[in-house]
Amino acid sequence: MGSIVQDYVSVPNAEAYTFHSVSAFTLLLFIWERKKKPFFIDSEMLIGIPSLEGCFSPEFEKLMKREYECIKFNSGKIYNTCRVMESPFLDLLSKEVTNNNEKQWALGPFNPVTFPKNGPNTKSHTCLLWLDKQEPNSVILVSFGTTTSFSDEQIKEIAIGLEQSEQKFIWVLRDADKGNVFTKDSSRKIELPKGFEERVKEKGILVRDWAPQLEILSHCSTGGFLSHCGWNSCMEGVSMGVPIAAWPMHSDQPRNAVLITKILKIGIVVREWANRNELVKSNVVKKCVEKLMASKGGDEMRNKAKYLSVEIRKSVAEGGIKRIELDSFISHITR
Repeated sequence: MGSIVQDYVSVPNAEAYTFHSVSAFTLLLFIWERKKKPFFIDSEMLIGIPSLEGCFSPEFEKLMKREYECIKFNSGKIYNTCRVMESPFLDLLSKEVTNNNEKQWALGPFNPVTFPKNGPNTKSHTCLLWLDKQEPNSVILVSFGTTTSFSDEQIKEIAIGLEQSEQKFIWVLRDADKGNVFTKDSSRKIELPKGFEERVKEKGILVRDWAPQLEILSHCSTGGFLSHCGWNSCMEGVSMGVPIAAWPMHSDQPRNAVLITKILKIGIVVREWANRNELVKSNVVKKCVEKLMASKGGDEMRNKAKYLSVEIRKSVAEGGIKRIELDSFISHITR
């Protein structure tokens, strides 16, 4: 956090750099709104941009305000994104940092973009062994991160929708779904429809603890990702060439969903941010899963995602644009 490292100015020959863990698109909009439109943004890009209402708690907003006060001490910015995905927005951000005499580097993705086929840990999880038996692009990964908590009713609707879609799936039901992480209620037992697991045992697999998300997304049998659109998950999905059914929950996720679905056009929206307090019915889940996994439109999005994945892999290779930026950063801090 900036408030912790601000005293670096008293250390000889020391510099500080801000690491931005959100998309350049989302960050650009934050700056644009905070500074009341300091630079031009194409009006078409702003169509359908979700409001910030409901995105952050008052406590988090207070923390962000305090952190922004320390940005004046920074010598530059590092972004967890790449020019393959967000070049126009990085160009706009470069005008912002130039005005402050800073430098910027897009050094993402920070996750691996390839995996050895026969590495020592590549087949250690049961869901990966199950994926080996499935057809290419036939499985959708359903995972909402570690801070999403659904009601019993919503979990049942998701289960019914997945079952009725008749598509193969891996559904990660993590601890966050067992209760509210901000209260002492962490013992809730997840209630699925009666007989659900028995009925879907040939179609799906439930993972009730940690799951190797990146390895699942990299598997050739995985063809879709039902996600909360946290930026790490977005980067992992895109770098592995997997289109996304976007179901944002909070924070930067609603705007990440816009980037994925309306700008990169490699995903579909499950629930609009304006309807965030409404229950998503099983028929909506069914329709979205079918569209992503078993339609011409889904195939087109998958092809676009795979193209981006190839370009991202080129960017991290020797001579690639991400590698050039990384070399530039290393050269700068060792000058």
